[in-house]
Amino acid sequence: MKEHGNTIVVIDQSTSATKAMLFDRYARLLRRMSIPHRQYYPADGFVEHDAMEIFDNVCQVLMQIASEKVADEAGIAALAITNQRETALIWDRCTGLPVARAAVWQCGRGEPFCLEITRKGFADSIRKKTGLRVDPYYSASKLHWLMHHVDGLQGKAERGELMLGTIDSWLIYKLTGGRVHATDYTNACRTMLFNIHTLQWDPELIDLFGLHPSMFPEIKSSNDIFGFTDPGIVGSHPVPITGVIGDSHGALFGQRCFLPGMAKSTYGTGSSIMMNIGFQPLEAPEGLVTSIGYALAGKISYVFEGNIHCTGDTLNWLKNEVGLIADPAETEILATSVENNNGVYLVPAFVGLGAPWWDPGARACLSGMARNTTKAHIARAALESIAYQIKDLVALMEEEGGIPLRELRVDGGATRNNFLMQFQANLLNLKVVRPDIEEISALGAALIAGLTAGFWKNPDEPAIKTSSGFAFYPKNNSGKSQEWYAGWKKAVERARLK
Repeated sequence: MKEHGNTIVVIDQSTSATKAMLFDRYARLLRRMSIPHRQYYPADGFVEHDAMEIFDNVCQVLMQIASEKVADEAGIAALAITNQRETALIWDRCTGLPVARAAVWQCGRGEPFCLEITRKGFADSIRKKTGLRVDPYYSASKLHWLMHHVDGLQGKAERGELMLGTIDSWLIYKLTGGRVHATDYTNACRTMLFNIHTLQWDPELIDLFGLHPSMFPEIKSSNDIFGFTDPGIVGSHPVPITGVIGDSHGALFGQRCFLPGMAKSTYGTGSSIMMNIGFQPLEAPEGLVTSIGYALAGKISYVFEGNIHCTGDTLNWLKNEVGLIADPAETEILATSVENNNGVYLVPAFVGLGAPWWDPGARACLSGMARNTTKAHIARAALESIAYQIKDLVALMEEEGGIPLRELRVDGGATRNNFLMQFQANLLNLKVVRPDIEEISALGAALIAGLTAGFWKNPDEPAIKTSSGFAFYPKNNSGKSQEWYAGWKKAVERARLK
């Protein structure tokens, strides 16, 4: 790609907000803009986003970033996208409008169909093809639900009038004025419709979920040029779109987990724990899945992955729904004001439990309270629940996957909580490394876009100005940690009682 400009704009389309970040050719973060979007909960277990609201917010933050003096003077070489995964929508090819609100990755509306196809014996073949287990977390059953609950879609699909995709695909389509319908390998592999061995959309799975081949986007490597923005969206000239990658995969790349055995954990609304396993799609231990880590120029790196539905969002629940705190940052002060959790455990199964339990029927449970329980104990239990869920998956990777970890690289908003990070290191008995830059998924997308733009030849070049971050070392309390972890497992059992 011919180089124009000295900066890269990254859209980080998260579950709760649209963020735009401006990076220079040394991968330094220069500017950051953010606009939140509304969350819709129309029924028990349903979570939705308004895709048009998201696109409007993307246009707003891009206009703000492009108007910045530093962007105008340096010039913008590329637009990268990193996004919430598994969230899926269908839109009309003729009008370019969604047929319904997007079904968010947390949404459990596809559970009945997942149970049905599991009863019919499809689970094993789906796992072999996709690396995933049958679960409403992934896009396929959400898309199936939309096709069967929105009037007129079956006929439109047969006539080739519908398009589907994850959020990256939707944004690329809109940013290019409807000229490009594409996604990347990392988003495709999380739909439960993509074969990780053939590296194609799987015809049998498309048919099983009642979809049509004409609806699907083209699949590209993250460092391909996906298309060019319409003039006026990012400045006055078209800008190439490259560096497209799912947010957890962007974090893996931004954390430089390029070798087998390297692992990262993202602490966002939910959490994704990924371990690089090399260039072959190995079968994951029970409770984990096999995914594509990243794809550059058609070369695929694979990972073992575990996904937790609710980690950082637990703190939002404490603030917004319960009113226990005014700001998530308060939880650190509260947690350190008490010696321990006083036997209190919070299992945040608000939309079921993800890995390693994969129990969509589980429900949140606050247990172990006594008359002397305070809000400090509950806040501490909320933070500890995040660390316990990460422990569940790291232990599975080490014990069943047979790959010992030397350290865990972490990112996401909740990692700013020092109590949580120290508790995590103690619980895992591992070094936990937090980077200086919080926006690590955006950094990963920027690094890939910079490779395409010719800013650097590899993501480990000395010219890239990123530091190793801060390390939390485990303290000698392994006996207590194991005692607390045993209490967590009992609490999970209570949350799973039907």
